[in-house]
Amino acid sequence: MGKRDVCSAVVLSVVVLGCWITVPSVTAGDPSLSAPLNVTVRELEVNSAIVTWDILEGDPVIGFAITQQKRDVRTMRYIQEVNTTTRSCALWDLMEDTEYIVHVQSISMGGSSPPSDPVSFRTPRESEKLASTGPDQVSTEKQAVQLRAGELIIIVVVLVMWAGVILLFCRQYDIIKDNEPNNNKDKAKTSSECSTPEHPQGGLLRSNV
Repeated sequence: MGKRDVCSAVVLSVVVLGCWITVPSVTAGDPSLSAPLNVTVRELEVNSAIVTWDILEGDPVIGFAITQQKRDVRTMRYIQEVNTTTRSCALWDLMEDTEYIVHVQSISMGGSSPPSDPVSFRTPRESEKLASTGPDQVSTEKQAVQLRAGELIIIVVVLVMWAGVILLFCRQYDIIKDNEPNNNKDKAKTSSECSTPEHPQGGLLRSNV
C-alpha cells in the first residue's frame, strides 16, 4: 500500500467517524417531548397547503420539523424552524392532483420528539378548484366590481362639479375686478358735477353800475 493510499484511508475514516458522531446529535430524540397532536391540513390549494398541529402543555418546544413526501416516492422535503412558537407551517411548490404524506416533530433544546401520526392529503386539480367557485361567489365579486365602479363615477362627478364651481367663481371675480375702475370713474364724475363753488361767509355781492 502506497503513501497516497494510506492518506486516503485516513481521510475517509475521519469523515465517516465525523458523520457517525454528528448525525446522532442532530436526530437525537428528547424523551421529555411528546409527538405533536391533531395534525391537520388546511387551506388546501392546487400548489400550496397549510399544516397545523397542537402540542402538550408544558412541553419545552422551541421549534418544529416537518417531513413532506409524495406517496410511493422515496424523495422527501424536510422543513425545520427553531426559535418559534408557531403551530403552523405553509407547504409550497406542490403539484396538482398529487397525494402527499406529512409528519410533524417538535424540537427542544435536547432534541426532537417522535414523529406524529402520518397525515395524507391530495391537492386538487386546477379545473376542480375553478369549478368549486360557486355562482354566489361570482355574483358577489361582480357586485363588488359594480359598487367600485359606481363609487368612482360619483367621485368623478363631484370633482367635475367642484371644478365648474371654481371656474364660475373665478370668472365672476374677474368681471368684478374689471368693473371696479369704471365704477370709480363714474363716482368721481358724479361727485364733481354735483359740487358748487364755495362763497366766504358774510361776503357782499357787488354789481357793476
